[in-house]
Amino acid sequence: MNCNIKSICLSATLCTVASFAQVAVTQTTSSTVAYVYVSNILTDTTSEVHAYAATKNGKLTPVDGSPFSADVTNMAVNGKYLFGSSSNGTSVDSYFIESDGALRFAASNNIVNSNYNGCGFSGPIFFDHTGATLYDMEFQGDCSNNMYQSLKVGKSTGHVQNLGSSGANAWLYLPASFIGNNIYAYSASCLGDMYWGIYSFKRSSNGLLTEINANAAPPTPPTGYFYCPSLTAADPTNHVAITMQPVNQTDFSPDRPAQLASYKADSAGNLVTTNTHANMPHTAVGTVNDIKMDPSGKLLAVGGTAGLQVFRFNGSQPITHFTGLLTADSIDQFFWDNDNHLYAISNAAGKLFAFTVTPHSVRRAPGSPYSIDAPHNIIVQPLPRY
Repeated sequence: MNCNIKSICLSATLCTVASFAQVAVTQTTSSTVAYVYVSNILTDTTSEVHAYAATKNGKLTPVDGSPFSADVTNMAVNGKYLFGSSSNGTSVDSYFIESDGALRFAASNNIVNSNYNGCGFSGPIFFDHTGATLYDMEFQGDCSNNMYQSLKVGKSTGHVQNLGSSGANAWLYLPASFIGNNIYAYSASCLGDMYWGIYSFKRSSNGLLTEINANAAPPTPPTGYFYCPSLTAADPTNHVAITMQPVNQTDFSPDRPAQLASYKADSAGNLVTTNTHANMPHTAVGTVNDIKMDPSGKLLAVGGTAGLQVFRFNGSQPITHFTGLLTADSIDQFFWDNDNHLYAISNAAGKLFAFTVTPHSVRRAPGSPYSIDAPHNIIVQPLPRY
């Protein structure tokens, strides 16, 4: 077993803009609470984005003009613009979000790393809490290792300025999740159920994200096993949920369901947990593909090859069960809005789900699930409350 423990911090203000603080977008009707965008890859060189307006009960209605011609795969929003990685991975394009949710092309931004002979291609992208800085998960940014590229967003144009990279890390491949202070962010990886890492980053005052050496370790595993951490989700304060896959030390097989650990981040960005294998909940979603914290920090959605579940998040205390599987379809990705709605996509089933989820109840939104051909990526732009 080869293990690697690292940590990622930030020194400004960071978090997934889709979940927390948002720049205001003018809503067209008082019943619209969010815009939901789903990218659909048609061919190797052609993509489109389906746009929906979500009402207070979670029902989705296509935005006028949808689907929009946009060569994007992975997406992120900051309230004013939708950014998307181009299908060839060499640029991150921006689209202005109109008042009715429609998309209008704004700018194309070449993100190929000129310092390394044009190496690197864009992967998942994500924002800090303020929406001022966009972060690109750049694969092979130095021609062999991965890194987060920090991109300062021009408010009036949608163009970005390259601030630099977080540093080379061969195992980094997922977005980071930022705690409420917008300074520290965390990511994890589990490669081949053998190699693992928990990574910490710190955001500087100009938005540059840099990897730091903070302490983070998995909880005590069952006898004969080790934990392989893989995905992270932060709450609005200083807590982080991380998925833990138990792996048999004898044959390196992941022969038990994934569990969920909760951590507290200290003032230096170190992650501490008192969880053990005995009090960490097991998931029923198969191989975990995504986890997301709701804006309140009280609910944690977990999706995977066997479906979608919601758990109660209790800060640094053990996470507890809330729902069974909300669907048995394989779930690839999902996001919350600010009005108790959870939107999820299933590529294999060709479906877009919408749920209303509160700490007391869960129900499918009217019309859910919606048919959509091979959805690739989803992002949600919450609207201001009135």
